[in-house]
Amino acid sequence: MKYIKQLLPVIFVLVLSLLSVVPFFHSGFFPIHDNTQVQRVFEMTKSLRGGIFPVRWVGDLGFGYGYPIFNFYAPLAYYLGSLINILGFDALSATKLMMGLGVILSGISMYLFAKEIWGKLGGITSALLYVFIPYHAADIYVRGDVAEFWAYAFIPLVFYSLLKIHKTGKFRFIIAGAFSFAAVIISHNLTALMVTPFILAFMGMLFLGNKKTGKNLLLAIMLGLLISASYWLPAILESGYTNVLSQIGGGADYKDHFVCLAQLWSSPWGFGGSVKGCVDGLSFMIGKMHILLALVAIVFFCLGLYMKRLEKKKGYLLIYFGIALLFSIFLTLESSKSIWDALRPMALFQYPWRFLLMAAFFIAIICGSIFYCLEIFIKNKWINLILLVILSLVIVLFNSKYFMAQKYIQASANSFTNDYFLKFRTSQISSEYMPKNFIKPKTYSDIPKGITIVQGKVTVISQSRKTGSFSIDYIAGSNSKIIVPIAYFPAWKANLDGKSYSYNAENNGLLVNISKGKHLLNLNFKETNAEVLADLLSLSGVFAIIIGIILKKKSL
Repeated sequence: MKYIKQLLPVIFVLVLSLLSVVPFFHSGFFPIHDNTQVQRVFEMTKSLRGGIFPVRWVGDLGFGYGYPIFNFYAPLAYYLGSLINILGFDALSATKLMMGLGVILSGISMYLFAKEIWGKLGGITSALLYVFIPYHAADIYVRGDVAEFWAYAFIPLVFYSLLKIHKTGKFRFIIAGAFSFAAVIISHNLTALMVTPFILAFMGMLFLGNKKTGKNLLLAIMLGLLISASYWLPAILESGYTNVLSQIGGGADYKDHFVCLAQLWSSPWGFGGSVKGCVDGLSFMIGKMHILLALVAIVFFCLGLYMKRLEKKKGYLLIYFGIALLFSIFLTLESSKSIWDALRPMALFQYPWRFLLMAAFFIAIICGSIFYCLEIFIKNKWINLILLVILSLVIVLFNSKYFMAQKYIQASANSFTNDYFLKFRTSQISSEYMPKNFIKPKTYSDIPKGITIVQGKVTVISQSRKTGSFSIDYIAGSNSKIIVPIAYFPAWKANLDGKSYSYNAENNGLLVNISKGKHLLNLNFKETNAEVLADLLSLSGVFAIIIGIILKKKSL
C-alpha cells in the first residue's frame, strides 16, 4: 500500500502526459520539419543487424553511397526506436513509440526533481508545466526534433542526481548523475553543450552549501563524459571528413534568428520556419500561463520569506532558477548578440531560440514552488489537493491545443523505407554527412547499382553489399580501375584476396586499382583509431562504476 501511495503522483503525471501524445495513436504520420525520423530508425536497425555496434554508418542514405550519420548525430533515441523495431514493430510504429516515450519521460523526470525541492504537489505542477509548455509542442509537432526533446527529458534527472549527491553523498546518485548526463550528450550534443554551463553553475552553488560533496559532484559529471566518449570524441575529431559544418551560417546564421521580446508572451502558432524579424512561421512563446504562474510563485515565495516561514535554502535555489531563467531568455534576444559574437562556438547552436528549451526547464521548476508555499499557508491537505487537481486540468486543457499535428498523411512504414525514398528523397533532405564536394546524383536513376568500371576490362562474377561491407568477386583481363559506390570515410578498409589493399577517395566513390586475373576484393567498415579510443574510454567509465559498486559493497 505504501508503494502504491508513492506511485500515485507518478501515475497521475503519466496519465495526463499521455494527452500530449494523442496524435501518435492516429494512423499514418504527420508532417514535421525533420521528416527523416522513420528512415533513421530503419537504417539504425539495418546497421545493427549488419553487425555494426556502436552504429556510426548507415548504408542507404547519402544517395546509396552511405554516410556516418550516427558518428555525428546523437543516436540514443534511435537505438531505442531500433530496439522496438527489432521486437517486431514496423519502422513507422517504432518511430512513433520512440517519440512518444521521449515526451512522457520528460514529465516523470521533472516530477522526481521538483518533488525533491517542493514536495509531491509542487513536483506534479512542475512536471505538467514542463510537458505542456508550447516550446515542447513545437519541438515535437512542428520541428520534429527528436534528439532535442529526448535530451529535454533527461535534463531534470541530471539536476535531480546532483541535488541528491549534495544531500546524501550516496554512490548510487553519482551513478545516476553519470548516466543521466551521458544520456543528455548521447541524445543531443547541442543540448548537452547548452545545458552544461547551467549544470556547472548549479554544482558551484551546491558546493558553496556543502564543500564536502564537491568531489562527488565533479565525479558524476566526469564519469558521464567518459561513458559518452564513444559518441562525442569521434564527433569532434572526425567532423572534417564530412560536410557537417556547412550547416553553420547561411540560412541558419544565429544573427537572423533572434526572438523579439513580444514573441515570448504571444506569437501565432504555426508550422512554418524561423526567419529574420518578428514575424515567423514558428511560435516562440513561453506560454502566458507559465509566465503568470511563475510570477505568482515568486510573489508567494517572497511573502513566505518575509514572514519567515520558508527555508532559506529553498530561497537560494529559487534565486538560482530565476537568474538562470532570465539568462536563458536573454540569450534568445538580439540584445545578447555581443555574447554570441564574442563566443564563436555558440554559432553551433544556429538558432538563439533554442535556449527556450532551458527557459522551459527553469520556469517549470519555479512554478512548482507555488504548492510548496500553499502547503505552508494552507494546512488542510484536501484543499491543496483540490487546488492541484484544478490547476492540473487547467494546465492540460489550456495547453493541449498546441500538442496537435498539422495534418495526417496516410502512409505505411514502406512509404518511408522503400529504396527510392531512402536513397533519393531522404538523401536530398539530409546530405551533410557526405564528404565535402561529393558529386551527388541528380536523379534516382543516376544512383549506381554496383561498381563502375573506369578503365580496363572487368568481368564481375558476383558482388555483395551490406551496410558495413562490399564484396566483389571478379576477373580482370588487364590492370583496371573501378569505382566502388561508397562515400569516403577513413573507417573503410580494403583487402584483396585477404591482404590489406589501398584505394583513393574520389568525389563519386572509392577508386580502386585492380590487378589482372581472378581476385576477391573486400571493403569493410572498421572503426578508426579515434573511434576505438573513444570506445575504450566509454568502457573505462562503465568499469569504473562497476568497481565503485563492488568497493562500496565490500565496505558495508
